[in-house]
Amino acid sequence: MSNLPFDPLLLSIAAPLAVAVAIALGVPKRVVVKLAYVGFALPALLALHVWWYFSTAAKEAHGYAFLTNYSTGLDGFGISLKLGLNGISLPLFVLAGVVGLAAGLYALQSGAERMKTYLLLLLVMQAGLMGVFASVNVFFFYFFHELALIPTFIMVGIWGGRDRSYAAMTLTIYLTAGAMLSLLGLVALYVKSGAGSFDLLALRDTLAAAPLGKVTQTHIFGLLLFGFGILVSLWPFHSWAPMGYQAAPSSAAMLHAGVLKKFGLYGLIQIGLPLLPLGAAHWAFALAALAGFGNVLVIGLVTIAQKDLKQMVGYSSVMHMGYAFLGIAAGTAFGVGGVVLLMVAHGLSVALMFLLSTSIYHRTHTYDMDRMGGLVQKAPVLAWLFVAATFASIGLPGFANFWGELTIFVSLWNFSHTLTVVAVAGTVISAVYGLRAAAKVFFGEPTGAFVQVAQAHPPADLSWSEKIPAFILVATLLFIGLWPSSLAGPINRALPGAPAAVEASR
Repeated sequence: MSNLPFDPLLLSIAAPLAVAVAIALGVPKRVVVKLAYVGFALPALLALHVWWYFSTAAKEAHGYAFLTNYSTGLDGFGISLKLGLNGISLPLFVLAGVVGLAAGLYALQSGAERMKTYLLLLLVMQAGLMGVFASVNVFFFYFFHELALIPTFIMVGIWGGRDRSYAAMTLTIYLTAGAMLSLLGLVALYVKSGAGSFDLLALRDTLAAAPLGKVTQTHIFGLLLFGFGILVSLWPFHSWAPMGYQAAPSSAAMLHAGVLKKFGLYGLIQIGLPLLPLGAAHWAFALAALAGFGNVLVIGLVTIAQKDLKQMVGYSSVMHMGYAFLGIAAGTAFGVGGVVLLMVAHGLSVALMFLLSTSIYHRTHTYDMDRMGGLVQKAPVLAWLFVAATFASIGLPGFANFWGELTIFVSLWNFSHTLTVVAVAGTVISAVYGLRAAAKVFFGEPTGAFVQVAQAHPPADLSWSEKIPAFILVATLLFIGLWPSSLAGPINRALPGAPAAVEASR
């Protein structure tokens, strides 16, 4: 077990919350920035520590590590703050820490109005994200999601761009509907299981001994599928995402698209598949059809048609969620492992794309790609980071995305040859819109509109305050891409078929 004298999971949640409270209580402005650095950096450092622990001291463990239970006074209802990580939650916990740090650093240099409030909301969001993936109790898994979701609505409504009021209202309606459906499914699971507890380990033990009937499983899994599906932008319940990300301030888009959006997929993998296998099998082909033909094919073609750079990134995020749903529909441990890897890779790459898209806007004063061109001459570092992000999202070998997509494609082949062809065609679609965007923005002759902007506001390359968060994301993508076993090992040990769980508690 880790030799730290404190619980790293609890501290990763408490630190950003404590800084947010300090800001709310009115600490001097000169102190706010220093505290914010701590609030964003500490969860990332703790996440890297537990990643190292899983890769060394716990490299043979198959169950949860860092298990700790904190009483809430509602223990009689099975509601206690139980924290712990297994091989499935670990990669996403690390993702939350790394993207949170990058988003926080980018926010600190953004010069946003009402910076104190802006940072406070981001820190609350960060605390919720760390809590989602550290929670072993299903009640707090849901609670921390809501804690992270509420600041998203506020930030879009206050600091958002074009059509922010409409985007904030659409986000609220869709995501509230998805959250309520998923909550209904979780409550039904709690009641029907008879476990008398929201503890995920207790639910697994109870349902392993006395599984629910097929009809009950089908109904509950359906609630979870469509509730979580709305939150992840499953087609045709996806329209909130491109609009919301277009309007959202960059740091909020990085955290939501990069991390919080993985809540629904994680819920299906950690709760739905192991506890409701018959229900998952019942819905598999419907899910695969919606994801394959809807998310990958239809939304992929819609993404090609986009001229707005930020909206293109938003639609591409919806498209790539289709791969994750296809891996879940395939229903194999191999495919599910690929989904977890893809969630991490996509979270890093889409956060990077939103960061770079905003940096491009600051230099061109537009998101319209038809009004750009030749920016590589003025901002070569920005150009090559954008190309790297594009290659990652396409799934080029050497980046983390490659391993997730490849694993999903292999597992999907035995499920449906047709859907495998559709999924592979999606990589071609990704290459078309990604490389076209890079060409329009950075290469070729500068457009007349860009020349006029460049004369009035000469563009410069990325500053170090922009480079550092971008380098953090690129370096993590490359690290996982070149050493995939650093995450694949813990994932494989946590999947069904691995030896019985060995819990490592503090």
